[in-house]
Amino acid sequence: MKIKALLLVFAAALCINCTGPQQNSNSSSANNGDPNRKLKIGFAMDTLKEERWVRDKEAFEAACKKLGVEPVVTVADNKADKQANDVDNLLTQGVDALIIAPHDATQAASMVEKAKAKGVPVISYDRLINSDKIDLYISHQVPVIGRKIAEYALEKVPEGNYVMVYGAGTDNNAVIMKKEQLDVLKPAIDSGKIKIVADNFTPDWKPEEALKMAENALTQNKDDIQAFVVSNDGMAGGVVSALEKKGLAGKILVTGQDAALDGLQRIAQGTQTMTVYKPIVPLATQAVEAAIKLARKEPMNTVMFRNDVIGKDVPAILLEVTVVDKDNLMTTVIKDGYAKYEDVYKNVPEGQRPAKQ
Repeated sequence: MKIKALLLVFAAALCINCTGPQQNSNSSSANNGDPNRKLKIGFAMDTLKEERWVRDKEAFEAACKKLGVEPVVTVADNKADKQANDVDNLLTQGVDALIIAPHDATQAASMVEKAKAKGVPVISYDRLINSDKIDLYISHQVPVIGRKIAEYALEKVPEGNYVMVYGAGTDNNAVIMKKEQLDVLKPAIDSGKIKIVADNFTPDWKPEEALKMAENALTQNKDDIQAFVVSNDGMAGGVVSALEKKGLAGKILVTGQDAALDGLQRIAQGTQTMTVYKPIVPLATQAVEAAIKLARKEPMNTVMFRNDVIGKDVPAILLEVTVVDKDNLMTTVIKDGYAKYEDVYKNVPEGQRPAKQ
């Protein structure tokens, strides 16, 4: 009996170094409690100042309701420090998984570290966090968006002066898109067919900053600009406002991204040339589905995405995107129910609207 007891003690000691799943003492009860307990999913958002992000919040909450999990949403109002506090609060509330749409891609890495220390899985949503500790990056195909915008501009305006209006420099999406846009435009730049006469990152993607940049570029170049390559619809609105003051709206190419309603309305009117349509419901839904799987330690299908800033690959789910212009408004955003016909053509005289399909 003494020998048997000693063997049991020895076996228990060996199990201290077993390589099976281990639980952090602070990890959520999803990992070590009732598997049928209602999960709590935290979503640390950066902003709701743009229509697109309101859609994300609504889609996220709807997906949580449908899938039977509890949503907890915070909004940082474009402030990195507030988002850090928001994440602390979400972790204190005991979320089972954390989704972050970062304000500052590099600063958000510390939020990932805090979550991982508590055993909470982290999803980088739409915008890529500069951390190889994230469990998933879910977004639309950001490099593809950058290329599609530049390819469209180059096809429609193969020669002339270009102004590049990038997003926030703290946002990895803006950095990725800039790289892809310049890669597409490089041959035309090198050959002298196009010339970039102004370019800049735009703090917090603010339309008013894009407006100022457009006004300065027009003044400095005596209105001799053929294309504004703009990285989202909010900033495109600022650029169009600058063009309207000069009587140039509709005469100069203006790109965008997000298929925001005001952007779609400008496309219908002819003052904005194109946008990139990124269906939000599938993005938010798949993010919630992934959060549930991560909380329950279930497998999922991903690809590896290279984060050039940190030189590391991270697991990713990347959704497809579509270019939208005046020619396909009816067969894309309206057909999909993303936007209503009456809303998109609100500012277009009835006699100039396409027939309903």
